Amino acid sequence: MPPPSPLAIASSSVQRLLKEEASYHKELADQEARVKTLGEDIKNGKSAGDENAEFMLKQQQTAVEETKAVFGPLKKRIADAIAKLEDQIASSEELGTQGADVEQAKAMLAQARAA
Repeated sequence: MPPPSPLAIASSSVQRLLKEEASYHKELADQEARVKTLGEDIKNGKSAGDENAEFMLKQQQTAVEETKAVFGPLKKRIADAIAKLEDQIASSEELGTQGADVEQAKAMLAQARAA
């Protein structure tokens, strides 16, 4: 089996980064829901017997902030990967290469731009 082409590698890289971003968005939503639940429990007195509740709330808030901090560098990596994919598509078109890799790369590029 021949090694993957640079175009296929660039396309896979964009796909992986988009999946990673979606995963972080899901994780952030889950963490924010936990913070909201813990905050409401503390506010309503439901966690009166739990001395650890405020500490857990602070830990969850810290986790939310850390997850939010991931998005800046991740957006830059996605933009770089998209630029590389665009270059690879242009190179393939200049060489007159057509095929499944080029079509898949163009589809991935369209998906990345939509995201």
